[in-house]
Amino acid sequence: MKAIRVHRFGGPEVLQLEEVGDAKPGVTQVLIRARAIGVNPVETYLRAGMNPNLPLPYTPGTDAAGEVIERGAAVHDIEVGARVYTSGTISGSYAEKVLCEAFDAHPLPDKISFTQGAAMNVPYATAYRALFQRGAAVPGETVLIHGATGGVGTAAIQLARAAGLRIIATAGSPKGQELARQLGAHHVLDHHSPEAAANVLKIAPKGVNIILEMLANVNLASDLTLLAPRGRVIVIGNRGKIEIDAREVMKRDADIRGILLFLATPEEKASIHAALRAGLETGALNPVVGREFPLADAAKAHQFIMKGGATGKVVLLP
Repeated sequence: MKAIRVHRFGGPEVLQLEEVGDAKPGVTQVLIRARAIGVNPVETYLRAGMNPNLPLPYTPGTDAAGEVIERGAAVHDIEVGARVYTSGTISGSYAEKVLCEAFDAHPLPDKISFTQGAAMNVPYATAYRALFQRGAAVPGETVLIHGATGGVGTAAIQLARAAGLRIIATAGSPKGQELARQLGAHHVLDHHSPEAAANVLKIAPKGVNIILEMLANVNLASDLTLLAPRGRVIVIGNRGKIEIDAREVMKRDADIRGILLFLATPEEKASIHAALRAGLETGALNPVVGREFPLADAAKAHQFIMKGGATGKVVLLP
């Protein structure tokens, strides 16, 4: 089969399409024919050497969707031929076939396409964990979603709307702002506007209860001034250092909470995907795919995803 391999850390050019042997599932594992593969920013960081202890060579990726083509002897609850999406892999997902533990293969309803399935794990699981497991969101609260047009942002809008939250979304382009409205945001702001923060407080004079922050090194200091008493900033993304006034946290009895999806416990992970499955089945969740690339163009996909301003999920097609 063909797979993307990384033999050294570096720029997108280190992503090389190669012929590799097929994996065989172990007793508790399944082998999936990938029909679509999710591309996530964290994979660009790992490729560049964020974790120098990552064994080389390797195949990037955790997210894929396709059909189960083989299962281990102890796997009885997933049929061969089942449509699934993954929440983790053993072999890496940038490949024509993907090996994973059975508990990381989740049912994909027929009405959800494979490209949409590839958009599920990191974006939707991150958004769910940020809103509910770390953010402790409850119906009626107001959430500010920065960068609401990317994979996590579009997921967060759908999840928040289904849960009865009031949503203020920010986006950097007219196209992105329209998408946020279509997905269910109650208020949409231009995050490039110098009046963006003031406009948040016009909408929510007492402050917002939760902020989902995709770029904390730019926005965190301002975020703290927008919180309601006992408000929570959930840091999802960060690319550098920032100086903040901690008194803004103190006088609101507020919290700054980090999130890293890979630190979720097995119980938390199971809860996340039970909720996501229900959302897919009921139609509350409808993943947005923004751009598709052939598997051979994984380097172009990495370049595209780091430019910023993309709407929806970036996927690879084997």
